[in-house]
Amino acid sequence: MASSYDKFQKRRLITSYFSAVLSVFLVLFLLGALGLFVINSKKLADNFKEEIAVTVFFKNEATDSTLTAFSNELKTAKFVKKAVYVSKEQAAKNHSEVVGEDFISFLGVNPLQNSFDVFLKADYVVRDSIDRIEDRLRKNEMIGDVVYDKQIVKLVNENIQKISLWMLIISGVFALISVLIINSSMRLSIYSKRFIIKTMQMVGATKAFIRKPFIWTSVKLGMIGGVLAVIALIALLLWIDNANPGLGVLDEPIATGIILLAVFGLGVLITFVSTFFATQRFLNLRTDDLY
Repeated sequence: MASSYDKFQKRRLITSYFSAVLSVFLVLFLLGALGLFVINSKKLADNFKEEIAVTVFFKNEATDSTLTAFSNELKTAKFVKKAVYVSKEQAAKNHSEVVGEDFISFLGVNPLQNSFDVFLKADYVVRDSIDRIEDRLRKNEMIGDVVYDKQIVKLVNENIQKISLWMLIISGVFALISVLIINSSMRLSIYSKRFIIKTMQMVGATKAFIRKPFIWTSVKLGMIGGVLAVIALIALLLWIDNANPGLGVLDEPIATGIILLAVFGLGVLITFVSTFFATQRFLNLRTDDLY
């Protein structure tokens, strides 16, 4: 009978430890993922900005040497991320694929123009900068038109500012929730041992002596949860980098390392503080209040 009871208590203890580690792991993982998203949010925004093209159309009179000279000019321009030349033949082919029919055979002539899709660096994807770039490009007499989606540029910049503000607010709220969840998990774990705490106190054990094993156990659980969260976050980063290498999520190892260390440290700190105050609470309770 005693053996069955011991096995039951052991299973109960393991279940309690597993629940505590799982709670710490999930909370720290989500908090760490949010932190990594925050430090990479500018890259994400920049990546989106740099996908907006400014299309430069050339007049039919433009010669190959003119186009080559313009291409070389773009290569040295500080505001250009990349530039893609689209001949009028290629443009016609692309258009035919979109509409599903060969409009050239119907018209008898290709009305499209040679063009360059110019992708600007993120810092220049603002209305004022693009307007200055447009004025500079139009000084070339062979350029017929410069076109870009003004509304998208406006919406992108406005929404990025709003998203950045909300991300800071959400990060703060989520950090508070994380602390409360881990604290509750640790308090429940200590609550199940409240009679053990009071028994040790009644036989003369000091508060520091009673707290020490509980705190050390909780800290170890926090360390395990923290390590698991760090491993999961590293795996997440590697997966994102492999799926979208252009985002460069691994290009800032120092900031990433700080986030990972903070995740581990937070797991240890919160479990330590939570267990300290939880044990202190039960140490200060009268025996009758334990029921």
